[in-house]
Amino acid sequence: MAMAKRLYVGNLKYTATSAQLQELFEQFGAVSSVQVMSDRETGRSRGFGFVEMVNDHEAQTAIEGLDGRDHDGRRLTVNEARPRSADRGYAAGRGVGDGGGGGGYRRGGGGYGGNY
Repeated sequence: MAMAKRLYVGNLKYTATSAQLQELFEQFGAVSSVQVMSDRETGRSRGFGFVEMVNDHEAQTAIEGLDGRDHDGRRLTVNEARPRSADRGYAAGRGVGDGGGGGGYRRGGGGYGGNY
């Protein structure tokens, strides 16, 4: 039995819902899960999501049928999602714990050292 395939779907309208995305992909086969990513603070869609399809062949057919296609006035990007990795997000490529920044508070003024 083929394993489920996770697809990345980009350039969605900010009003897109998981239900709409599921309906779009069900034209190509069985969908096991759908997630439209949303902003933590506003709750608004971030314009991309993930669809997990039960069958690899159906997933490939969906990629071929939807990638580059106009949907709600936007040209979709659909491809196989890259595997999640440990160095995603904020600290990606920075070497976690490298200190970083300081936001401009490190120079002069304040503190207990020296110049009074």
